[in-house]
Amino acid sequence: MKVTIFSSNQPRHLNLAKQFSQIADQVFFISEVNTVFPGQVADFFRKSDVMQIYFSNVITSEKKIFGEINFLPENVSSLAVKSGDLNKLNDFQLKDALSSDIYVVFGASYIKGWLIDFLVENNALNIHMGLSPYYRGSSCNFWALFDDNPGYVGATIHMLSKGLDSGDMLFHCIPNFVKGDTPFDFTMRSVLVAQQSLVETIRSETIFSFEHVKQDRKKEIRYSRNIEFNDAVAEDFLNRKLKLDDRDFVYPDLLNPSFG
Repeated sequence: MKVTIFSSNQPRHLNLAKQFSQIADQVFFISEVNTVFPGQVADFFRKSDVMQIYFSNVITSEKKIFGEINFLPENVSSLAVKSGDLNKLNDFQLKDALSSDIYVVFGASYIKGWLIDFLVENNALNIHMGLSPYYRGSSCNFWALFDDNPGYVGATIHMLSKGLDSGDMLFHCIPNFVKGDTPFDFTMRSVLVAQQSLVETIRSETIFSFEHVKQDRKKEIRYSRNIEFNDAVAEDFLNRKLKLDDRDFVYPDLLNPSFG
């Protein structure tokens, strides 16, 4: 089996390639590169004292769950491009990665043009970090916690579509809360359960038997945009010193939920 992944370059993204390398003969990993020091280096998120504190928590949790950035297994072929350049690539440049059995998108930029047409036609899967249709857009699990909805932290495995996070849903992935976890650990665990659940359902081929369920926009709680995550919002969140171990988690209606 050959798998092609469109993703990024943080430890959590590299981990997806490692997971698939265990069940696939060949993995093609197209990595959109951002700084691995968010908050300290201006990039997708702005540089500021508040962002540096916020992302120091993110980095600590990511290392706890996924380890450091490092090299990928021998059966993973990588292509690194600057974030935002993905839609400038042509089919010849991606030729080797366009004859796979499975296509997965996780944490890539908004895909357009010939590439989105190709991926949709070839039934590409998307890992959306957030429970659709309740939370859509950017940093969904942050906003679920910000809205005091910890039961809405998770991921959605859905079919890739031309619209942002709007494809037919297959199943939801829910992190188990581990005593002593910070809110950052908890949201990072949602990434891990999403990756493990997707890889396992592909390995077992059960993913092909899931019903495709349309998203009901009437259930949407928040559609977030990156510009909304600013210093004031991050500082407010940090000042709350949120503790989850004394919370009763109230879950929404879930689709074929996978807990982990």
